[in-house]
Amino acid sequence: MTEAAGDKQMQRRALEIANLNVYFGEGEETFQAVNDVSFSVEKGGSYGLVGESGSGKSTVLRAISGLIDDWDGQISVDGTPLQTKRDKAFYRKIQMVFQDPYASLHPRHTVDRILSEPLKLHGIKDIENRVLTVLDDVGLGKSFRFRYPHQLSGGQRQRVAVARSLMLEPDILLLDEPTSALDVSVQAEILNLLSDLRKERNLTYLMVTHDLAVVAHMCDEIAVMSHGKVVEVMSVEQMRNSEPKEAYTRELLMASKGYDPEFFAAEDA
Repeated sequence: MTEAAGDKQMQRRALEIANLNVYFGEGEETFQAVNDVSFSVEKGGSYGLVGESGSGKSTVLRAISGLIDDWDGQISVDGTPLQTKRDKAFYRKIQMVFQDPYASLHPRHTVDRILSEPLKLHGIKDIENRVLTVLDDVGLGKSFRFRYPHQLSGGQRQRVAVARSLMLEPDILLLDEPTSALDVSVQAEILNLLSDLRKERNLTYLMVTHDLAVVAHMCDEIAVMSHGKVVEVMSVEQMRNSEPKEAYTRELLMASKGYDPEFFAAEDA
């Protein structure tokens, strides 16, 4: 590959993880939760990290987001390596949507305050118009502006969490099991919302999930994780066609709730 071609390839990558290791504890109590993980996500793409509970997939997101300090390797955004501490510019570019909307929203803050605070912290003006616009974008509208989280359903709370992640107009969203805490009846609504927002705002997604039907609906490519390591990288098309190379991936496919290649194809229709 020529140097010019390499530069163009780097420009297409919104996020690149190289030889990432993440540790918990100290001294003899140190536990390595992520081991030599590498992958990249192209701009405008949607990439899935899948695996069983404890595989390290959510830990990768937390290291990227700055919630975990004890890591080594390289995390790059738009070709620029990140340091352990994140600055304000980082949060203008990357935001995270957490798994549990009941825990991620302050119970004593109105929706208006929840959405306004990121703008105030970054010194951004025109707060009211931005709040009203994003409420419309996530399908809630201005009538929800002064409600409290306890007055909302689970699906509505997650819409507020998605709205909050959009307030700073980021390029990349980190999605940590964004529908797993919701009733099945509203999971598809949130996934469809996220799909629409990605197209409308040209967002890049890195999604963690254990649900392969979600991956089939949302992602272009996946990395399968087990015991802190990536054991296989494959396209969603390969997954739909049941073409994994590794035994662990085959077992994961067969064990996944509702696994059926035809079901995956229907989800994408």
